[in-house]
Amino acid sequence: MPKKISPELAKLDRFGKLAGLTYIKWEKGYSQCSLDVNDSLLNPYGTVHGGALFTMADSGMGFALVPILEEGEQCASIEVSIVYLKAITSGTLICDTTVIKKSSKSAVLESEIKSGGQLVAKALGTWVIYKKRD
Repeated sequence: MPKKISPELAKLDRFGKLAGLTYIKWEKGYSQCSLDVNDSLLNPYGTVHGGALFTMADSGMGFALVPILEEGEQCASIEVSIVYLKAITSGTLICDTTVIKKSSKSAVLESEIKSGGQLVAKALGTWVIYKKRD
């Protein structure tokens, strides 16, 4: 039986919270989060640091995958590649993530990060699915 989708799920992403992520939606196989650009997210050149964008993609992947895991299963990213397409200096970033394929042991996910409707970055990730150890 799949896990219940709960507002409590957002509290589990402590790093995402530290980075400033806000979860707008998460449901079976899909998530959407936002990030308001501020000075603390900028690199020395005044554009959003790649790590902030990567955090959006990776965390969004977890939020899309967790709701379709079976009871007693956990997951972790084992590989995520990201392509940065546009430098951003201000505004709000939106990350939409979709589960492309899930098997009993792994999943493949895709994240798109946009600013003002323009594609900023795109990520593809592979996640391992495993049984929780007691």
